[in-house]
Amino acid sequence: MEGKLKSWNTDRGFGFIAPTNGGADVFVHIKALPRDGSRPIVGEVLQFDVDTDRDGRKRAVNVRRPGLRATASPIRKSAGDGRSGRNLLSAVLPFVVFVALASYGYQRFQEYSGKSARTEDSLAGFQGEFTEPDVTSEVFKCDGRTRCPQMRSCAEARHFLQHCPGVQMDGNHDGEPCEQQWCQ
Repeated sequence: MEGKLKSWNTDRGFGFIAPTNGGADVFVHIKALPRDGSRPIVGEVLQFDVDTDRDGRKRAVNVRRPGLRATASPIRKSAGDGRSGRNLLSAVLPFVVFVALASYGYQRFQEYSGKSARTEDSLAGFQGEFTEPDVTSEVFKCDGRTRCPQMRSCAEARHFLQHCPGVQMDGNHDGEPCEQQWCQ
């Protein structure tokens, strides 16, 4: 038989052929078309054999393209077929997860390194009795921090308590700030 491709659904890979001699449209699936690298084009002339499926419906098989135009474009996956999006996601997702975990680990490492350095700094002046580490090289400025977890040393907490308004670091009002965290 011969007919013209009446409609084609690229995303789903099927269409219908209107037979030249009349009659009902014939279903055609992408698998019945020759694998010549060109897309089906609505209106192109096709030659085909007719077969029936399990349900008794007509379908085109052994489709040939006698009038293949030179302007036909090669078959490419369309952006809407869903596969390219899944492939991209499966390629990018592990990378994103790796970067997120690495970033989290690096932040935790920085926090841990900072805490151990602060602990060493606070213990550096300990020689039998407690002496405050040398703070002449550190310059503290009132910058809005008001609580002990925001401090980096006992000296900094003492400076904030003495010089900055609105601090909340001396819960028992004995003049010694951050007794549980820095100034033990």
